Amino acid sequence: MSVRPIGHWILLLTIVALWGSAFGITEFAIESFRPFELVTGRMMIAAALLTLVVVVQGQRFPMTGKFWGFCLAMAIAGNCLPFWLISAAQQEIDSGLAGILMSIMPLTTLLLAHVFVPGETLSGGKLAGFCLGFVGIVILIGPEALLELRGEGTTIWWEFATLFAAFCYAANAIIARHRPPANPIVAAAGTMVVGAFIMMPFGLWDLPTQTFNASMSGLLAALALAILASAVAPVVFLQLITLAGPSFVAFINYLIPLWAVFVGILLLGEEPRWTALAALALILAGLAMSEVSMKPSQDRHSEGKQARDC
Repeated sequence: MSVRPIGHWILLLTIVALWGSAFGITEFAIESFRPFELVTGRMMIAAALLTLVVVVQGQRFPMTGKFWGFCLAMAIAGNCLPFWLISAAQQEIDSGLAGILMSIMPLTTLLLAHVFVPGETLSGGKLAGFCLGFVGIVILIGPEALLELRGEGTTIWWEFATLFAAFCYAANAIIARHRPPANPIVAAAGTMVVGAFIMMPFGLWDLPTQTFNASMSGLLAALALAILASAVAPVVFLQLITLAGPSFVAFINYLIPLWAVFVGILLLGEEPRWTALAALALILAGLAMSEVSMKPSQDRHSEGKQARDC
């Protein structure tokens, strides 16, 4: 068994902090912006910021079909579709149920990686670790949320929409692992540029009006989403995917709910529940079990070479 570098964990926790904070920030942003306009605005700002960084660094976008095809796939699977699906679905279903539905993403990633990513073989220990983490999420959010799965009418369709968003994120992790030769910042900028152009026909027409009428808290929240969740986080995500592989990165969906709980404890003075502590123990045990079961492979060396090339 090879010991995972501490840098992998630092990058993972950075993504958890950035994307985990986005759920709370969205609560403020959605008061001033509708889902289409919010997604369009955050992607346009992120595209502009990342493109500026690319220019300042003296880099260029690769003018190849492979690069822009990669950006198109990433934009659709990792941004446009799941961003809109989740924000729209949470208008109809509780966040607790959405959290449980989204937590199938690591398990889906594990299965997809087994098929599409060399070296990410499915082992009994790794599968057990992911399942243990899923149990931790259910305990954290509350088993009673599962009772809402008996949804009827439009509710059940939004539940399926959330499941599809989780599948999109899993597919996005696999797509990211096959990134063509390009700096992570260049790849993230290209993805946001493509995503912004995709979303403009849906959300640009009413975005100026909503921006003008938005509250200060709504504007600041939208800017925070654009800068932190849509500009900084994708760069870190692509770098970590290259270094550690999609199965490891998939654990973010188990850690993000924990981040939200402990932010409430630290910043809002909320009392820690025994369920939060039990969930933490199960999720960390699942992480450890998956890491211990991971077998070294020759693909590790190719991953390291790819990381150095980038």
